[in-house]
Amino acid sequence: MLDVIPDHCHERSGIRGLGLLGRDLLVYAVAIWGLASTDRLILLVPLWILAGLAVSGMFVLGHDAAHGALFDSPRVNALVGRLTMLPSLHATELWVFGHNRVHHGHTLRQGMDFVWHPLTVPEYRALRRWARARHRFEWGPIGSGAYYLRQVWWNKMITFTPPDRWRSAIRRDQALVGVFALGVLSIAVGISGLAGLWIWVKLVVVPFLIFCHIIGWVVYVHHIGPDLRWWPRREWNRYRGQVEGTTILWGPPGWDVFFHWIMIHVPHHTDMSIPCYRLPEAARAIIAAFPDVDERRLRLGDYLSSVRQCKLYDFGAGRWLPYP
Repeated sequence: MLDVIPDHCHERSGIRGLGLLGRDLLVYAVAIWGLASTDRLILLVPLWILAGLAVSGMFVLGHDAAHGALFDSPRVNALVGRLTMLPSLHATELWVFGHNRVHHGHTLRQGMDFVWHPLTVPEYRALRRWARARHRFEWGPIGSGAYYLRQVWWNKMITFTPPDRWRSAIRRDQALVGVFALGVLSIAVGISGLAGLWIWVKLVVVPFLIFCHIIGWVVYVHHIGPDLRWWPRREWNRYRGQVEGTTILWGPPGWDVFFHWIMIHVPHHTDMSIPCYRLPEAARAIIAAFPDVDERRLRLGDYLSSVRQCKLYDFGAGRWLPYP
């Protein structure tokens, strides 16, 4: 499949990368300035949504930089990755380990890919009552944020014990995120006393929680659906995981102002080095050569259909099961 992607889809434009970065930083700065300037709920809600979208957009650029796809220079990619992932409270090196090495290396492989990994019927039955209720919420229509916050951010970004080989780099980036989060809190409290706690919640915590909901939903629609199959470890191969295991979703006009073409996911999994702004052309080349690729418009109805049907998984039969 790599052969059908035009060579120029791998070319990186530093000017275009900087333009996307500058735009995202500007939107984020405007949203944060607005949040710092008001406590009126009628203004806070849209500003929180804007801030959450801006954090998500910067995270997608950081995700691209972490793949080495945004700029030619590894140093610039490392710097931009760390900068753009700070508001989402993600340690870049830990993200590289979990996302680049594990998720991309074993997409939709049983016991390996940890993102939205389904439970089997026996595993679900073995859960305590409260854990079943949590599963029903997280795999429901509004549970993606709670799932991402617990399963990805807390379990993999905060409490995860990294392998010795990458431990020092990961601990360094975790410390950087901690300095950012606690530094904002310290400044806010130092200026405003206890009222600074509310400022910190407004500027850091709420946009972060909105980001978790957005990114949790984004990852869900990439890899979960009635026709997207998870594979037992021995039956898995790279084509099944990277091509058959994800989607090409075309969003409405203006969608990619914040999402940076991340919904065009098959070419990204086929070749992580393609810059985000080249993904549409790479996708069209893949679709022309492989018309069976899962490609469609992004529709709310498809998502709601997935959360109705995709609750548990039968790895032997290769099919999703609802709770009943």
